[in-house]
Parts: sequence; structure tokens; C-alpha cells
Amino acid sequence: MRLTHRDGRLIHLGYCTNVHPAEDIPGILAQLDAYAVPVRAQLGCDLLGLGLWLSADVAAMLAGDPARTARLRRELTSRGLEVVTLNGFPYRAFQAPVVKHAVYRPDWTTPERLAYTLNLARVLAELLPEEADRGSVSTLPIGWRDGWDADQSAAAHRNLDALAGGLAQLATHTGRTVRVAIEPEPGCLVESTQDAVRELSTVDTEWLGVCLDLAHLACAWEEPAEALARLERAALPVVKVQISAALSVEHPGRAREALRQYVEPRFLHQTRGPDGRGTDDLGEALQAGLPGPWRVHYHVPLHAQPVPPLRATVPVAVAALEALLGGPVARCDHFEVETYTWDVLPEGHRPGTPQQLAAGIAGELAFARDQLTTVLGGRLPKRAAGREPAVRP
Repeated sequence: MRLTHRDGRLIHLGYCTNVHPAEDIPGILAQLDAYAVPVRAQLGCDLLGLGLWLSADVAAMLAGDPARTARLRRELTSRGLEVVTLNGFPYRAFQAPVVKHAVYRPDWTTPERLAYTLNLARVLAELLPEEADRGSVSTLPIGWRDGWDADQSAAAHRNLDALAGGLAQLATHTGRTVRVAIEPEPGCLVESTQDAVRELSTVDTEWLGVCLDLAHLACAWEEPAEALARLERAALPVVKVQISAALSVEHPGRAREALRQYVEPRFLHQTRGPDGRGTDDLGEALQAGLPGPWRVHYHVPLHAQPVPPLRATVPVAVAALEALLGGPVARCDHFEVETYTWDVLPEGHRPGTPQQLAAGIAGELAFARDQLTTVLGGRLPKRAAGREPAVRP
């Protein structure tokens, strides 16, 4: 979906396909037919944005075969789908039965992470619509914090420098700009915008910047306007925003039964208090009996309330959107709804059919679209050449 900022900038909104498990092209297309096409129809828009997730194997295959990438672009176009951003955080098997710490491997100390990210950038340069100013790829926050040392930091920064060089070469070769966005996340070397300023002080900001995941921002207990001001003072651009909400509870001791419904084996659900202390999973926090309030890295639907007395950090997300787009100049143009936890939500909140999942994704996108439209002052969506408005009132 496309909207227009008051400064004339094209704002892209889509949903992240890491909620779907397919890791080959036929499977990806089948899942887009099952979910993305019905979502587009339910939203009544002629063009739906995707934050496409491609596994390392698929990215390598497409990067080495431009003809296949061109066919993928035609398949997307025929379905009314477009891609301006890729999610390059999970390397593979993101919807495996157990993910946990595996999602942080390989990290930015390794050649595998560099190769994967450059492959994604090459693919995206070929998928970008003509109207898009640039593309973006989000990636993990360098690595998981445990055992990190100076040698690992040096290796990671060598790879980030090589990444910037590769993106510059790609722009020269294709005429398309693709930037990579490092995504702060609880438990990682870059957990907050403060960490981002410290760890990314030497990166080439023409090509590298930050991906703000708004659930992660909430779990770091950061105030959105202050976080953005901090990044601007450090000249770190916000390349991409993931519109998401975390789980929140004021008195966890009174909500133990509700919280237990969110303990599950697939993903880490880092839990943090306002002082920054916490645990690396929700079950550990419950066992430790940590005092509240808590915010839990558990992406919950934007448009639906969690099990009471739990809440979602939607107000943080709304405040962040206002800070990003409420001023005279857009501070970011790539927005992606990222709720990948639908299959592990508590019973009664979990979609049981493809139709229910598509309806849930459409509900989140409608919520995000409405919030963005409000912040943008009700401005009509940007018209694509030869198209009706991409988002109809």
C-alpha cells in the first residue's frame, strides 16, 4: 500500500512474510495465493506491499539467476503485490518447531551473513518497482550478546564495511539504491537505540542505518521521540520501521495464569522491566518472580487485545508513528507490519484456518493504514502510474 507524506514523499506499507514458512519459490507463491492475495482483496487495494522473507538458499539461487528473479517479479505483479523491503534477519527455518537462539546465527562475524545480505540486496534491486526511491533490507543486531569480545566486534565491523562497499557497487551497476537496516532487539549486542549509537558509530550511513521494530523499542522502555532524536544526533538514519506491539503487564504476579498461556517453545520472548533488568525468555521471568511492570518480546496483533489483564504496547507504536511522520519531513518511508507469532498465540487467539490468518493480517494492516492516514492528516494515497489509488478510503 502506498500513501503520501505532506513533503511529497512516497510512504510504503506492507506486511512481513516471515509469518509464512515456505523456503522455495513454488511454496512462496502458493502461500502468497493463500494469504497475500486475499489480504489485498479484503483491504480493497489494488497494490499490496510485502516485506518479503527469503531464506539464504532461495536468496542465493535468485541472485545467481536474474531470469528467475524476473519471473518472480512478474508473478508478484500479476497478483497485485510489490516489494520494496526484505526481511534479512532470519537466515532459514524461521517457522521451525524450535527457533530460539538459532535466529541469531550466523551473525555478522561470519562470511555467510555478509553473503546472504548482499544476495538479498541483489535480488531486491531487481524486484523494486520503478516508483520506489530505494529498497531496504533489515538484518540482525550484529549478534547475540553472550561471549562477545573485541575480536568479534572487529570481525563484524569488517563485514559491515564490506557490506557498504557491496551496496555501493550494486548501485553503480543497477542504478538502484538498496540500504541495510540493523534492527535492535533485546538480548543482542544492539538492544536499544543507545546501543545502536555506540556500536554503529563508524558505519557508512549512506548505505547502513537502523530498523526500528516498535515492539523492541517498547521492550527497551524507550520513549519514541527521544529515541529518534538520539539517532538523529548521531546521524544514524531510520531506514525501515516494523510496526509491531509487544506484550505488557503491570503486575505480573497477579497475571501468572494469563502469562503462562504465552510461554511456548518456538521463539524467545525476552522480558524486561523499566530498569533494563530481565530474562531472555518469558518462562524464566515467571520462574524468577521478577517484579513488574514487564514488557515481553512477544509480537501480538496490533488490532486485537491480548488475554486480560495483559495489554499490548500499541500506544508506543502510535507515538512512534507520530514522531516519524507527524512533522514536515518524513523520517522514514518503509513501514512493515511484522507479527510472526500467529501460530503460537494462546488458544482462542490463534487462527485455525488460512482464511482466519488472512483476516488477521488484513486487520493489522487496516489498523496500521488507519494510524498512518491519521498521522498524515488524511492525505490521499500516492497514485502509481496508470493505477487507481493503492488504498481506497
